[in-house]
Amino acid sequence: MKRAGNGSRPGPHPLAKAPTGIAGLDEITNGGLPRGRPTLVCGGAGCGKTLLALEFLVRGALEYGEPGVFMSFEETADELVENAQSLGFDLRRLSARRRLLVDHVHLERNELTETGEYDLEGLLIRLGHAIDTIGAKRVVLDTIERLFSGLSNAFVLRAELDRLFRWLKTKRVTAIVTGERAGEHLTRHGLEEFVSDCVILLDQRVTEQSATRRLRILKYRGSGHGGNEMPFLIGDHGLSVLPITSLGLAHQASTAHVSTGVTGLDGMFAKKGYFRGNSVLVSGTAGTGKSSLAAHFAETACRRGDRCLYFAFEESPSQITRNMRSIGVDLEPWTRRDLLRIHARRPTALGLEAHLVAIHRLIDDWQPRVVIVDPVTNLIAVGSEIEVKAMLARLIDFMKLRQITALFTSLTEGGGAAERTDLGVSSLMDVWMLLGNREANGERNRTIQIVKARGMAHSNQVREFVMTDRGISLVDVSRRADGSVSIGSARGAQQQQERARDPKPRRKGRAK
Repeated sequence: MKRAGNGSRPGPHPLAKAPTGIAGLDEITNGGLPRGRPTLVCGGAGCGKTLLALEFLVRGALEYGEPGVFMSFEETADELVENAQSLGFDLRRLSARRRLLVDHVHLERNELTETGEYDLEGLLIRLGHAIDTIGAKRVVLDTIERLFSGLSNAFVLRAELDRLFRWLKTKRVTAIVTGERAGEHLTRHGLEEFVSDCVILLDQRVTEQSATRRLRILKYRGSGHGGNEMPFLIGDHGLSVLPITSLGLAHQASTAHVSTGVTGLDGMFAKKGYFRGNSVLVSGTAGTGKSSLAAHFAETACRRGDRCLYFAFEESPSQITRNMRSIGVDLEPWTRRDLLRIHARRPTALGLEAHLVAIHRLIDDWQPRVVIVDPVTNLIAVGSEIEVKAMLARLIDFMKLRQITALFTSLTEGGGAAERTDLGVSSLMDVWMLLGNREANGERNRTIQIVKARGMAHSNQVREFVMTDRGISLVDVSRRADGSVSIGSARGAQQQQERARDPKPRRKGRAK
């Protein structure tokens, strides 16, 4: 067979696209919306259709030099200006610079009277004039159903819809048409039958009293795209979509090492610590020192100049700072120097996917080298074990692609198997350390062991550690005659007995 270009058949021509500028959406659509064609954005009330369309125009005007026309059939121009300010967009300034034109078409169903033949000629003239006035390359019609709210003839309605979309194509503008979802249909009037190039479905669901917005590309003619549901957030800087399908095992593995923050613990990793970009799990029951170990890791990262982002789901930043001072870890200087940011929030404040998108956005905005999640098991409050594990898999892939060293703490229940986690996420981690509380002789003593460490030599010992006002310190192993290890007061008593049996000889004085 002859290769394309040698007379057999023409080579592939990629579909021209207009980038939206919306974080994550261009990645899902492989470059943006189809240029010169209409796209349908449909969904129920409050799912973000208008804001997505508005940001599409604003980003086009600011970042890609493409003026836009926003024709609204619901909200007035003043209402749109006020709503856009919540996203940080100044529509008045864009309008003054002739980069954006906002036109409100007043339509009230009770004021409409159906007489004679219905056609959109007046609307097309008005829209065409707006496009020509500023040389628009992008157009938004929001919401198209209001145009036909008083029309009863279904045949005429479909004919005028078809005419509208064909007219938009002849103008060669990249258009977004928003539509309200009704029942089993994507839109009330079957718009998806006419807009066959690209259809985006927005949805808002409430699970366990937590709301999450999701986006899905239902159809994209002539282009590959992500087919899964993608969570998205509406924040101070616009929309942010999490492209789940883009994540995978494509990250580079670093050979550089970073310290654990505890000298004795570095020694258990051949005096090197973790690989940079590793995902580290610290699990144990309550009171075993998981947060203290995480604070040591955070302080050490800041000392070498790495930014550390600390996600806390149990304690406030002030409480964490106060508590860590008791073991000699002062985090306040690093927060003042903006090397450490503690982001505290209850898990129930957001849905599971919304937490994931929020973490992505904070990481993208600040670019930390170290991330701590303490404790990750609290996310069970807003999702099942399967959902939390899937979220962590995406989060870990996301951070590995950016060579971020991540430490997760996991709370395990007492009485269960020691080498297991409540979420079953140990297989996702590169390093797993297990902390324990051993009760003997009327006292509890903390222990640490390395269950696994991929790609590096590590100790197989179970080490005792103590927390003092100078930080965490690993205690030397003390073995009895039968080979067993003594810890706590038993270790102290054994060491006293050994010193009594084998006293050190006194030094002799020098002769004058």
